[in-house]
Amino acid sequence: MPHDPLPNPPPVLLGREKFDAPVHDFGPERDDFRADVLRGLRQARKQIPCKYFYDQRGSELFDRICKLPEYYPTRTELGIMARHAGDMAGAMGPRCRIVEYGSGSSIKTHVLLDHAQDPCSYVPLDISREHLLAAAARLAARFSGLNILPVCADYTSRFTLPDGDGGARTIIYFPGSTIGNFEPHEARAFLQAAADRAGAGGGLLIGVDLKKDPAALHAAYNDAAGVTAAFNLNLLARINRELDGDFDLEQFAHYAFYNPRLGRIEMHLLSRRAQTVSVGDERFDFREGEAIFTESSYKYTLDQFASLASASGWKVEKVWTDEGRLFSVQYLSRGPIRET
Repeated sequence: MPHDPLPNPPPVLLGREKFDAPVHDFGPERDDFRADVLRGLRQARKQIPCKYFYDQRGSELFDRICKLPEYYPTRTELGIMARHAGDMAGAMGPRCRIVEYGSGSSIKTHVLLDHAQDPCSYVPLDISREHLLAAAARLAARFSGLNILPVCADYTSRFTLPDGDGGARTIIYFPGSTIGNFEPHEARAFLQAAADRAGAGGGLLIGVDLKKDPAALHAAYNDAAGVTAAFNLNLLARINRELDGDFDLEQFAHYAFYNPRLGRIEMHLLSRRAQTVSVGDERFDFREGEAIFTESSYKYTLDQFASLASASGWKVEKVWTDEGRLFSVQYLSRGPIRET
């Protein structure tokens, strides 16, 4: 996937009521949301991109998911970070620019920044403007000497990084298991674009969820409190709020399962009955039991991810895991660009 193949639109500066610095805005507009939803619902296999989970309400629900007893990834990754953040910072090196994709609440970022070696700047990227501003304000309060340069953006789309780091070496930080949300060919293209973004001598610190007992995976995406179900259904509520939809949330059910053949969790919204739903002027028919595919979450072995990284212009330098090998944090290096 070529990096920034088209001219970038100029950034729009957001309000400063929560964070007293310019915030560069490349976030998707409502027309983008509408076009993606309508395109997905017109398909024979209905689907909606998972990036649209993360409005303010969706981001708040995801924060709650991360604290659930069934949801192992966040606490496991935090445990790995707590034990090995010093080694991670050493691999990253001093005076680097840290660019975090999908920064969210930046909980793990606090641990990393506590150990980082005099970073030049921290650039959080998130698709939710409100969440980005709140997290940037918390980080600015804790790390008062750090140059924080927030960017509201879909990190799979076009954006530019703000100036102000003196040309420092770029380290991309991609925690969580978000790489698993990409289809394999998309993951390769995303990692190639990240390599282009990092440039010669850059690095990537990434969280990668590992293959494990399917029962643990099923529980993580089907919590007893129903928070993940609410998170999934909020996508329909968002369409109602922003796109003049009339989804009846009571007539759709959260459905998540592990697909062992593909090595991924799949999340769907199932229609409980035959029904017709409108989004603006368009109408969509649903059969009883018909699904809207909302997210996949691929799990990897260490060897599988190393192969994916190698095919994408990266080399795995270091891997840190928990004792149960449920999750991994990996540091990948990008060497100098070779002339061909």
